Amino acid sequence: MLSSVTRRTAQRWLLQDQGHAHAVLVRSLSSHSGRSFSSASSEEPLSSFSVDKMESDKRYASDAKVPDSLLNDSSPFTSEHNIRDDFREGRAAYLDMSSTTPLDPRVFDAMAPYMIGSFGNPHSRTHSYGWEAERAVETAREHVGSLIGASSAKEIIFTSGATESNNLSIKGAAHFYGKGKDSKKKHVITTRTEHKCVLDSCRSLEQEGYRVTYLPVQEATGRIDMGQLKQAMTDDTIMVSIMAVNNEIGTLQPLEEIGKLCKERKVLFHTDAAQMLGKMPIDVQKMNIDLMSMSGHKVYGPKGIGALYVRRRSPRVRLDPLFSGGGQERGLRSGTLPH
Repeated sequence: MLSSVTRRTAQRWLLQDQGHAHAVLVRSLSSHSGRSFSSASSEEPLSSFSVDKMESDKRYASDAKVPDSLLNDSSPFTSEHNIRDDFREGRAAYLDMSSTTPLDPRVFDAMAPYMIGSFGNPHSRTHSYGWEAERAVETAREHVGSLIGASSAKEIIFTSGATESNNLSIKGAAHFYGKGKDSKKKHVITTRTEHKCVLDSCRSLEQEGYRVTYLPVQEATGRIDMGQLKQAMTDDTIMVSIMAVNNEIGTLQPLEEIGKLCKERKVLFHTDAAQMLGKMPIDVQKMNIDLMSMSGHKVYGPKGIGALYVRRRSPRVRLDPLFSGGGQERGLRSGTLPH
């Protein structure tokens, strides 16, 4: 997408920022939008992006072709369900929005100034470039926090996506509360239908001596049995990790019931909400969620960016970071943030 932008003629404006001149690269986004790449915020109200608009927007167009290897494959496999050699002209319809979504052009519009003009490191706090980037990051943090009902924007930790958020939640909580040979907190509860990154994180903990209970789900609904969950909890249970909406069968778990039970038993409740975010209302306070994983590319955002909600009060959730570095994101997730 950026290639079409970078081909356009660049103009440099000299701006004065508190007496210090600095050059900012300004580029036109597209011929129809009439916008320029500047750090100034737009006051234009958000409008819906219609299907007709999407079809005419070149940023959604693709020149991808079916590889010759697929068209000319002489595989002997035949079946009444085989569609080989039955390709139609044009591009196939994409019907897998649970896997990923295209970047909304409005999101691209909001991001573009910080990729070319205001490109500073958000963790550089000694000059205006860093201040501009930091303001953008903190604004985004507030937006995510308000979307899920967080009590403070500080409860939002940016990550690379839901997979990292799930790993940080499960391993981070287990390592913090299960420290020391004398610690009795060595038990985690999850379900057999979780995302692979959750199941693999739990298996990793088992290799470290933790005990993990994998609850079955009801065959008719895919939901957990609350009685089995209650029975599985013990005095050494650290957390329950159950996804909000299943990525394969679409099951919505009883989050409020799970959260209420976990709060009563003083057990942390983590949920992978990647498939629920932006599609159904989420209130982490009402649902008593302590840790929640989110992903940007599931909701028309960029790939490679996600977030983790970490409760700060009643209870205050503590995590051990997965890796070391500059101590960004309150020491939980080191590394320069994309913005």
